[in-house]
Amino acid sequence: MSEEIKQNKSEIQADENIVARNSKKYKYKRKRKSLENSIKKDDSNDVQKNEELKQTPKKKKNKNIPTNLMGNEPWQVQMSKSIEANKIIHEQRLYPLKFANNAEHKLRITPIGGLGEVGGNMTVIETNKDAIIIDIGLSFPDESMHGVDIVIPDFDYIRKIKDKVRAVLITHAHEDHIGAVPYFYKEFSFPLYASPMALGMISNKFEEHGLKNERKNFRPIEKRKIYNIGDFDIEWIHITHSVIDASALAIASKAGTILHSGDFKIDHTPIDNYPSDLNRIAYYGDKGILCLLSDSTNSYKEGYTKSESSVGDTFDNIFLRAKGRVIMSTFSSNIHRVYQAITYGLKYGRKICVIGRSMERNLYTTMELGYINLDRKIFIDADEVSKHKDNEVLIVTTGSQGETMSALYRMATDEHKFIKIKPSDQIIISAKAIPGNERSISAVLDYLLKAGAKVAYQEFSEIHVSGHANIEEQKLMLCLSKPKFFLPVHGEYNHITKHRQTAIRCGVNEKNIYLMSNGDQIELCQKYMKRVGTVKTGKVFVDNQINKQIADDVVIDRQKLADNGVVVIIAQLDKSNKKLIQKPRVLSYGIVANNQNNEFSKELSEVLSHFFENVKDEILNNPRILEAQIRQVLRKHIFRKIKKYPTIVPTVFVM
Repeated sequence: MSEEIKQNKSEIQADENIVARNSKKYKYKRKRKSLENSIKKDDSNDVQKNEELKQTPKKKKNKNIPTNLMGNEPWQVQMSKSIEANKIIHEQRLYPLKFANNAEHKLRITPIGGLGEVGGNMTVIETNKDAIIIDIGLSFPDESMHGVDIVIPDFDYIRKIKDKVRAVLITHAHEDHIGAVPYFYKEFSFPLYASPMALGMISNKFEEHGLKNERKNFRPIEKRKIYNIGDFDIEWIHITHSVIDASALAIASKAGTILHSGDFKIDHTPIDNYPSDLNRIAYYGDKGILCLLSDSTNSYKEGYTKSESSVGDTFDNIFLRAKGRVIMSTFSSNIHRVYQAITYGLKYGRKICVIGRSMERNLYTTMELGYINLDRKIFIDADEVSKHKDNEVLIVTTGSQGETMSALYRMATDEHKFIKIKPSDQIIISAKAIPGNERSISAVLDYLLKAGAKVAYQEFSEIHVSGHANIEEQKLMLCLSKPKFFLPVHGEYNHITKHRQTAIRCGVNEKNIYLMSNGDQIELCQKYMKRVGTVKTGKVFVDNQINKQIADDVVIDRQKLADNGVVVIIAQLDKSNKKLIQKPRVLSYGIVANNQNNEFSKELSEVLSHFFENVKDEILNNPRILEAQIRQVLRKHIFRKIKKYPTIVPTVFVM
């Protein structure tokens, strides 16, 4: 019985639905028919009714099958075709030059410095008829380079191609990229393209070196503007780093486009509010970059480099707790770091004293160029510091690398004319040690701590942040630029090796990566990249106190003297009987202790006497050969005794 009721209800509902649909259709048809009749009867052609008719849509036929835009193929086939099409699109966007094989136009890239080391960056890029130079930087000496202040690249290869060099291009104003520029312009004179910030700092160096006339070569650049230089079209692309107004370079030629990253990190909240121009890098990446040269310094560091602005919170905390003077030391070129320190010094009511020639010069140059805005009234001179309470003074100075001539070092060793370290002082060393400078920094720290001062250095994790990209930022540069070939630069061999691994993970073909050394000449075109030769490279030693080169043999002699000591011998010989007229005078330094010097002198006298007894007459008649023979005999004896090869200076008077 219940089943029959359900069936009847279902039939009744179906009938009602049919009636409703028919009724709706009937009303719809009546409305449209009425409008059509009205229009026909109205000779005046009523506009309103016409519009109403147009807005009453015709009834569409119900279609259960959707429209197939790709034809009548089954959906499975369409899906497969879509997947294949997307694969091709991905290949095209990720590897825009994958199938480019034109070998007609070629480039050569030659690093003169900056590889296998930290500093001394200099690279030559050339075609058959034109060449450009990217950066001319210095590096710092190691402990074996006695009396050497700075080290610059050897310009021998530039002398050979000087007729085809069209310009020098500067990426940014750090010493390892511009420090050797004045030494270069003492010999050469080419147009010098750089940002106003870099040119301002180079201008100071030219003035110091007596090169004011070379400023005629300055060519201040504008970002996102193309400069035609010989066979190259070059664009400076803004990038964030630990110096103001740093740039990457897009270098276009008939062979293809090279992107040189310069030193960079991806800082989204920089102090000047100018983040990296990633859009422009991506633009060139989409067009197709033949080769990327990219900063490898932080290749081992995971994640992202912290923003420069993160240092501000640490400064704020230190200034808040400081009861006496605050003395902050950093790189003189890191003006944003200096600016942050000054900002927090002003916040806590302190007067600012800037000490150190390079620090003063760079800060005031930056202010004059308008990169930062500070009132000169906030500054006091070093001789005015004592006139203010300690908690009203901030001293910004050089010496973060422990340089013996720096202001901080002289303060620490109580040699500064106006500033003596006090137990109430708070010292901030806001920098990381350049490889090779660790011992110098450690010595300065010891002096400061012995004076009783509080020192904030590496124990504060955010007292210094790097200006170089960590691994994730290196990946971003690789993925935006999508280069066909990759040359990791700027760093020791282990750094570029690690950067190579990152590039492979980002999709760069392992065969398209080469690990260069200074002097390698890399030839590349759309079809291939290979090393085709080497050029002479090396280092030139400079005494920065007199701004002059130190000859290589002088440095070598200093190394020998420091490692092995020196022996000076003065003797008189009776030529007729080949005997010493009297006991020779022997002076030794760095060989034996003073209380052993008499015994050592006696030994050498006996060796010398035995040598003269057996020497040939022709040797006695040739002073140069005689001296060489004496050196050889004495060196052998000394090495048997103390395992050293000292420098031996013999003077023999043959009577």
